Amino acid sequence: MPECWEYTLHIPHDPRAVTVCRRTLRLILTLHRLTHLADTAELLTSELVSNAVLHTKGPAALRIRYRDGVLQIGAWDADPQPPEPPGKFGELTDAENGRGFALVRACADLWGWQPLSRMGHRGKLVWCELNAA
Repeated sequence: MPECWEYTLHIPHDPRAVTVCRRTLRLILTLHRLTHLADTAELLTSELVSNAVLHTKGPAALRIRYRDGVLQIGAWDADPQPPEPPGKFGELTDAENGRGFALVRACADLWGWQPLSRMGHRGKLVWCELNAA
């Protein structure tokens, strides 16, 4: 039977939440013996949660899910607008915006977004996946 679990951390609209989310993620991965994913997962979490907190208003949440050997990290926010598509990372060296999702695209095995209502708010979940193998 495959291991499967999910954690959700509801976070305030506060830039300090990014650090709380990174540290919480590392602890969860350590407890589930997935420390080999921690550095990349922390980087991805920072980018997703930063976007949710810094570029939207209202509540946000971090969702960490593991199923069938895949770690999925998602950041929910109350803004239903889709994220800007990432540019190519090499073309963004001097850009002021857009590097975050380019990092997500470069480091994750898969990423995407979907509309998702939560806590009575319409919004979206931006997620990425890392294979644990």
